[in-house]
Amino acid sequence: MNKPIRCLILSAAVASVAQAAPFMAIGDSAELFVTGTLAMRADDNIILAKEATSDVITDAGVGAELTFGKNSQTQGAITLRHVFTNYAEESKYNTNLFNGDVVAKFDDGKMKLGFNAGYHELNQNTVDVRGLIRRDVANVGANTEVGVSQITAAAGAVAYSRENYHPQGFVDSETVTVPLNFYYKWTPKVDLSLGYRYRDYKVNSGSALDSVDNFFSVGARGEFSPKLTGTFAVGYTQRRYAGNAGNRGLPGVDASFAYEVSPKTSFQLSASNDFGTSATGLQQKNLTINGLVTTKLNEEWSINGGLSYRGIKYDFQNTAGRTDDFWEANLGATYVLNANVSFVGGYTYRTFQSQLSETEFDNNVFSLALNVRY
Repeated sequence: MNKPIRCLILSAAVASVAQAAPFMAIGDSAELFVTGTLAMRADDNIILAKEATSDVITDAGVGAELTFGKNSQTQGAITLRHVFTNYAEESKYNTNLFNGDVVAKFDDGKMKLGFNAGYHELNQNTVDVRGLIRRDVANVGANTEVGVSQITAAAGAVAYSRENYHPQGFVDSETVTVPLNFYYKWTPKVDLSLGYRYRDYKVNSGSALDSVDNFFSVGARGEFSPKLTGTFAVGYTQRRYAGNAGNRGLPGVDASFAYEVSPKTSFQLSASNDFGTSATGLQQKNLTINGLVTTKLNEEWSINGGLSYRGIKYDFQNTAGRTDDFWEANLGATYVLNANVSFVGGYTYRTFQSQLSETEFDNNVFSLALNVRY
């Protein structure tokens, strides 16, 4: 499934700050934090339409975070958050939404285990679904990696997600993903990989939109140079459609790298080439490239800039041959007042170009947020 638009600088609630003292210590290994966010956005196209509607939006969020397993082999966190969103002019879009996540991991040096679960109530636009459409997303997953020998390891995972749309005309869906990888230690810091990923996508409106993807890949992970780390997998993905709709294939890519430009500046790059299905049932081929530069000016100030691109090709029935291009650019700055309080400001520009001119849009967003964590 296609992920929601991500503004690298508007995710103010998770801005990194110095280590804060907890609201409450629970025993020797668990800590409870109370979190809060107050943010304002000036958005000149709140529903990402060709004919723009502007507004000023206020977000007020309260939450709690419980961390456990400090300095132990088993660690994790439970995060709960409720956000109240108010539109100054278009009050019909006002919402109060809940988000909850659980993550846990175990690592004894020989075996790695992980678990995650989440439930997110969303009311944000995506390139495919505009107009501030309300939906609920639930997910659960587990992963493991085991050393087979001194130079080999095997890893596997299973993930389930469900997406429910409240308005009519959108496709509720369920996705099961199972990636498997075998690693061979090529050098002390780099592992070669042989991988396979299975993905089963089903909808609740009949099997015509169901599909199964198989991705076969080779790749590597680790520290490729003293300043370059990351992971990549390249190969071939086949999508098999339900019924007699046939098969499609494309070169598959899944890559993520981090480069240390200097002790205070880092560059991150990720890329993906994969199939997707929109919430209206359109079959897609998505090429996505994301870049982000972050610089820490001093102990209080850091700045960042990002650029992302998504090229969409439609590949089924009456949409075959259509192409779209989506660009997003971000500039942001973070000021850390102390271990408990930070400020985040930013600007985002988005533009969408399509062979269907009525779907095109431009969008500018200015934002400022106050974050607290005690």
